[in-house]
Amino acid sequence: MTTQSAAISAFRPATGNPALTASLAVALIAAATIAGAWFFQLVLEILPCPLCLEQRYAYYLAIPLGALTALAARSGAPRPLLLAGLAILALAALANAGLGTYHSGVEWGFWKGPTDCSGPVVNLGSAGDLLSRLDTVKVVRCDEVQWRFLGLSLAGYNVLISLLMSAIAAWGFVKTAQRA
Repeated sequence: MTTQSAAISAFRPATGNPALTASLAVALIAAATIAGAWFFQLVLEILPCPLCLEQRYAYYLAIPLGALTALAARSGAPRPLLLAGLAILALAALANAGLGTYHSGVEWGFWKGPTDCSGPVVNLGSAGDLLSRLDTVKVVRCDEVQWRFLGLSLAGYNVLISLLMSAIAAWGFVKTAQRA
C-alpha cells in the first residue's frame, strides 16, 4: 500500500453502522435539548407552560431509547429490533414537531390553545384559599412568548430540532434496512 492510497482511504467515508450513528445522534441531540430547556427554566427562570412540558416527553423517550438502540446496534442485535427502535424515534420526533407547530401557532394567534394554558381560569378553589394561592402561583400562558431569538420562540426551535431528530432517525432506518 502506498502512502498516497493510505491517505486517500483515510478520507473515504467509513461504512460504519447507520443504526448506531443515528440512534446515538438522536440521543445526544435530545439530551442537549433537555439540558437547554432545564437551563432556561432553572437558571434563566423562563418557566414552561403546559404545552412546553408536553413537548419534553418526546425527548424523555428519545434519550433512553436512542441509547438502548445504539447499544443494541453496537452489540449486533437483529435488524428488526434496530429498525423498530429507529422507527419509534423517528415517529416520536415527528409527532413532537407537530406538537411544536401547534404550540407555535397558538403563540402567533393562528388558532386557540388549550384552555388550561391560554383560556380563562375556570377553577379558583375556595375563597379562603384563593388569596394565599394568588401570592404563590405564576400562570404561564401558552399563547404568550417569553423568549424569542431570530423571530422564533422555544416552541419554534423545538419544531426544528424535532424535525432534525426525525430525519436522522429516518436516515438510520433507511440505511439499516438497505444493509445486506
